[in-house]
Amino acid sequence: MAMAANDIERLIRARIPDAEVTIQDLAGDGDHYKATVIAESFRGKSRVQQHQIVYEALKAEMGGKLHALALQTGAPER
Repeated sequence: MAMAANDIERLIRARIPDAEVTIQDLAGDGDHYKATVIAESFRGKSRVQQHQIVYEALKAEMGGKLHALALQTGAPER
């Protein structure tokens, strides 16, 4: 079963309320997505820590409904 892009966005925003989230379906199959997550709350955190926060938001779906996720994260430019 595939996962809808808006469900991914909803889960990320629930965990990271200040996030600007952009989701792309890379293969058109609902299984392979790219997520760009920009959040002020990421400022001062390493890239690994930022990714861990996003994956924590999606952990219930990873490997099940959500097969593959390319992830790009960062803090907003000042």
